[in-house]
Amino acid sequence: MFNSLVRTYINRQTLISIRNLYTSILSSFSPNMSTDDAPQPVFDPTTPSTPVSYPIKTLEELKQRTYFNSFHFQFNKASVPLSCNGVDGVMLPNRRRMMVCHDMSGGYTDDKWIQGGSNGDSYAIWHWYLIDVFIYFSHTLVTLPPPCWVNAAHKHGVKVLGTFIVEWDEGRAIAEQFLATTADAKMYAERLAELADKLGFDGWLINMEVTLNVEKIPILKEFVDHLTKTMHSAVPGSLIIWYDSVTTDGQLNWQNQLNDSNKPFFDVSDGIFLNYSWQEDYPSLSAAVAGNRKFDVYMGIDIFGRGSYGGGQWTTNVALDVIKKNDVSAAMFAPGWIYETQQPPDFQTAQNRWWDLVEKSWGISQIYPKVLPFYSNFDQGRGYHLSISGNLVSDAPWNNLSNQSFQPYLEFSGDTETKTIQAFVDFKQASYSGGGNITFKGVLEGDAYITKRIFHGEIHSRNSPLRFTFSVKAEGSSVIGLSLEFTNTNDDVEKKTSILLASWGDKLLTMERFSGKFSTVIMPHHVNKLETAPEWIIQESDVTPQESTLTGIYALCYKSDPKSSSSDYHAVLGHISIQDSANNMIFPPASEWHVESQNVNWKTDPQGNKTVSLKILWKLINDAACVFSKYNIYVENETNESAQASKYVGSALVKAYYATELLVPAGVTSLRFIIQACGMNGDLQELVDAPFLRLRVEDL
Repeated sequence: MFNSLVRTYINRQTLISIRNLYTSILSSFSPNMSTDDAPQPVFDPTTPSTPVSYPIKTLEELKQRTYFNSFHFQFNKASVPLSCNGVDGVMLPNRRRMMVCHDMSGGYTDDKWIQGGSNGDSYAIWHWYLIDVFIYFSHTLVTLPPPCWVNAAHKHGVKVLGTFIVEWDEGRAIAEQFLATTADAKMYAERLAELADKLGFDGWLINMEVTLNVEKIPILKEFVDHLTKTMHSAVPGSLIIWYDSVTTDGQLNWQNQLNDSNKPFFDVSDGIFLNYSWQEDYPSLSAAVAGNRKFDVYMGIDIFGRGSYGGGQWTTNVALDVIKKNDVSAAMFAPGWIYETQQPPDFQTAQNRWWDLVEKSWGISQIYPKVLPFYSNFDQGRGYHLSISGNLVSDAPWNNLSNQSFQPYLEFSGDTETKTIQAFVDFKQASYSGGGNITFKGVLEGDAYITKRIFHGEIHSRNSPLRFTFSVKAEGSSVIGLSLEFTNTNDDVEKKTSILLASWGDKLLTMERFSGKFSTVIMPHHVNKLETAPEWIIQESDVTPQESTLTGIYALCYKSDPKSSSSDYHAVLGHISIQDSANNMIFPPASEWHVESQNVNWKTDPQGNKTVSLKILWKLINDAACVFSKYNIYVENETNESAQASKYVGSALVKAYYATELLVPAGVTSLRFIIQACGMNGDLQELVDAPFLRLRVEDL
């Protein structure tokens, strides 16, 4: 909390002065002195251990490419490709854009645990539909985005950048080194491009917050130019963004606008992230300088409010309104302010309220669903329990942004005491899938109904049937249907059609109530109750619209019995799946997979408990182009007489999983690890058909 308060009231130049003074004082003491009495273990990235994300701290590491020799490299590869969000699928849209720069507690906190952490209250972003570009930021030389952020952002069509930063006095020494010659600068540019390409993210923010000898400026421009060209060649649609810092005369002098002092760097990059101490006329002045590249000008806003136009924080929309008026782009720095300063009443509510201000000022940047199959269980990538197909598999708190599903476009409800229906992602009660669901709760009288926005999409229908599957858990006579909005444009005339996928129940009553309010009312053709979780109702409905585009998906909340004496309403939406009705998921059988183990390490603790750590790898033998959303990992303890029920261990997006110190009960003779493939439509391979690895227990 102290750090957050300091960051709020101290500007950047003061921080630099304090940092330099602090470093100078420390250097006057013996180098053997430490501010931490406890010895810190040395991190050896080549030693097998729980997979983590970490930055590159030195130029030597970058030059020697040591990162690729790390045990953790394979796990740090992003697995989710960027969803098409531009006209040609890779370029940013030709409009003003929203860039968000992560700066949360120094980075690499709960998000560093690639296979997931144990903080159900960890920081996350779920308003991806308001963002075009996301930057992962820390104050380390080469900040590599943890794959969980890349996976979550890419799923929603958002590009992700890492950060290359030099700052403070030590940063100036580093800059002098990598800018020693043009050849050196180009070599380091190629190293950065290679990292982004191999790890699966989309480019870099270049932050040169140091003073340089003016003769280094031409080399610096060559560095940025070569990095931009190399990145574009390696990753089409990638971005190199220049931060408004050092100027063409070598001075560290933030301009807060695009002008002659920083435009040469803008000219050889994909855009400029302007410092946040700008005045009201700076966006228009910058747009004039940028000409036809005005959308590549990103006006910075510090959400902590440190000298930022409009004050940031709960008045961030003041700056956004000015930027929008002048039709340039915005770059919001450190939205983690909400989390770090513990804005009341709780993170979930405060986050939704703050991003609602952004949406009302700026508008929506992303639309989805756009391609089939589409699946969402509304999981935010964190929670207090975990379910699979209605069955609780873990009641422990967890976090893993890689598991974040497509996030709903829920509108902020405001006052929860008003007598209406509140819609919110709920972590408390058991989910159908993952760790969250959408809960609809409040008051609904008699024959009334209410719609709540879930998705704003663009699925083009070609007169072929679409199958919608969704799960519902409800109390009393509360029920949920799906209201679908289809749009057809002929001769520049837009026509909207509404179709209701009604809840199961009395067909005649449903038709009487809604046939006059919707173009078509469709009852589910299949309704299923899970034997192991009968509270969940799974409904399937087929829709065959005329050639048109699915543009909106809404939840319709109503009562199955309009004459019910209770006005209380409580229903839960567990998941939504959309697919071509003719395309069913077929999983390769276990015989078509190759599974192996590496780095097996058995241990016995002083109490005699046996544990094992190992890396499990799997692949299809014929390298078939099957695409799965992720893999669930289970283990069965086998004895000479029988096998115990399978136990959920974790999940992976890459075809590898590292199990750390797994407890092996006495009497167990072998462990059977099962890898369950998960389809893009939400289907799961049956465990009995899934590939597996059997590991014999060794005597120690």
